[in-house]
This record gives sequence, structure tokens and C-alpha cells, in this order.
Amino acid sequence: MAIEHKTRTQLVAEAIRAKILSGEIKGGEPLRQAALATELNVSRIPVREALLQLEAEGLVNFEAHKGATATELSASQIDEIFDIRALLEAELLSHSIGGLTEQDLIDAELILTELESAMDAGDTHLVTGDLNSRFHGKLYSRAQRPQTLELVDMYSKNSERYVRMHILLAGGLTTAPEEHRILLAHCRSKDTKKACDFLKKHILGAKNDIKKLLLKLEDEKSSPST
Repeated sequence: MAIEHKTRTQLVAEAIRAKILSGEIKGGEPLRQAALATELNVSRIPVREALLQLEAEGLVNFEAHKGATATELSASQIDEIFDIRALLEAELLSHSIGGLTEQDLIDAELILTELESAMDAGDTHLVTGDLNSRFHGKLYSRAQRPQTLELVDMYSKNSERYVRMHILLAGGLTTAPEEHRILLAHCRSKDTKKACDFLKKHILGAKNDIKKLLLKLEDEKSSPST
């Protein structure tokens, strides 16, 4: 019974997460538990648990007397999220790179080819979500740092909306494929310093692109229309 209940909560979390990441649920929009329970054909309990899970990922915010809302994209929040990601992911890669096998590198290249095909097809959900995570995850897979990996997973989910924005609006669609290829080449040559330095540059470059765009959007939002 507990396993079934946990699975239901995970399915509900995935459904709500997809709505937030796709923009179907906007930042600041209230998340009514009763309405979500009806829409997803479940009781309120797994909805409540799913919203708490999404709060830990930074996608949902609980406020007193207001309930749950989808968090808003924020230029001020992006620095911390991406700076932490750059540090943690470079740390993981430094521990993993020496243990990567030829098969690991082949697998990473296959995922990258699939990711590039998804980009060409305009499937931004695959590009920013599963395939991107799988590519980076494969490169970190030999680190033997489970707690760091757990933190990276959390921050990756937390930043997925920003990554989606980078791909769609801030030029990531043109820069990401080449940067992934360069990172893979450094891993293949077992050059830990170059690989880790480039990974940091890759993550922080995305941060700067998205931050510039968010500041522009925030400026447009606050400026009176003429």
C-alpha cells in the first residue's frame, strides 16, 4: 500500500512539475489543491505531498493564508542556483572523469546525438529535461559521491525552467550542442582541469545569458507602456 501511495504522489508531482516547466502554470499562479486533485483524479493527500516535494525543488512556494503558488522566475535567484551548480558539478566531474570507461563515453556520445536530434526537431522538453540530465549524469556517473549527486539533482530540477528559457529565448539552442561536444572531448582525453573549467564556463555562461534576458523582461514589465 505504501509503495502504491508513493508512486501516486510521484506521478502527481511529475504532472504538476510539467505544467510549471511548460509555462501552463505561470509564476505566481495559485495552486489549488482541490482543483488539482479533481483534475488529476486523486485525493488531496498526494497533491499536498507532491506540492511539498516541488517546494523542495524550488518550483512551488507556500505562504501563510495564501497557500501554494508557482514560484516566479527571478534574476536575483539565478546567481545562487547556477553558482552552486557550477561548483557541485565540477566537483562531481573531477571525481568521475578518471573512472569513465570507453563504454561510458560512447553512451554519453549516443545521448548527445539524441539530444542534438531533439534540438533539430524543436523538442525543447527533451532537450532541457531528460536528455540534458542524462548526458551530464553519464559524465558524473563514476564519481562515487551519492550525496553530492543528490544535491546536483535537486538544483538541476530547480534550474530547469531557467535552462528552458536559455534554450528557447537566450541563444542556448545554438551554443549548447557545440559546448557539449567540447566537454565530451575533454572527458575523453581525461584532462580533468580543462573539463572542469569548461563545465563551469558552460554553466555560468548559461546563467549570464538567462540573467541578461530576465533583467530585460523585468525592466519591460516595470516600465510604463508608451
